[in-house]
Amino acid sequence: MDRQPAFVLVRPQMGENIGAAARAMWNFGLDRMRLVAPRDGWPNPAAGATASGAGRLLDAAQLHDDTPAAIADATHVYATTARPRGMTTPVMSPERAMADAAARLAGGERVAILFGPERAGLENDDIARANTIITVPVNPEFPSLNLAQCVLLTAYEWRRQAAAVPHEAVVPGPDGRAEAGEVARLADHYEARLDEAGFFFPAHKAGSMRRNLRNLWSRMPLTKADVRIFHGILRQLVRHRDGPR
Repeated sequence: MDRQPAFVLVRPQMGENIGAAARAMWNFGLDRMRLVAPRDGWPNPAAGATASGAGRLLDAAQLHDDTPAAIADATHVYATTARPRGMTTPVMSPERAMADAAARLAGGERVAILFGPERAGLENDDIARANTIITVPVNPEFPSLNLAQCVLLTAYEWRRQAAAVPHEAVVPGPDGRAEAGEVARLADHYEARLDEAGFFFPAHKAGSMRRNLRNLWSRMPLTKADVRIFHGILRQLVRHRDGPR
């Protein structure tokens, strides 16, 4: 994606968490990582071990001495924190914030998102530089999120807003969906065998029973493979009933 936010990890403490954050970002197509004064220096070999295929983000990560330098080119800055801490700053959920970010980026703005260090999160001085606060609706008795978890959650919400995400899908398999004619022949097959077995009884209800059965087949999202299986099931049942010929 050409238009995407920069994820700014402010004073991250462990290389492993930086690597895990990179992996979470790349899971959702994000590759703009910025690091502010990592505690253990940079580069950090421990980060590569947990990046798991997202090492390119670590190689391209921008290193900055402080937060102002890391966000200097941004026109809108979001800060992730569990507590607004009394500041008069708009507070958004991750979902709403990423929708807002997507709209800003589409309009030509540059967006940065701040993530605090593992132990205590962002300091007030960092939060004060943000235009919007992102607060995750977590358990108030245990609000602390791991750095990589927070990055993953935010990246997921970004992906939902910035990409066409199918919210429900049924994969029909290699053969594809059954055609109406195939379903009709399957219905005919079952209706004929059931008729032989005396299923449609009493006679005055037979018509509605046939319609209901036909409608049952029509409601099922059958694939071509499903149709073959149902034909095979019925043939085997009839073969077993009739015995060897």
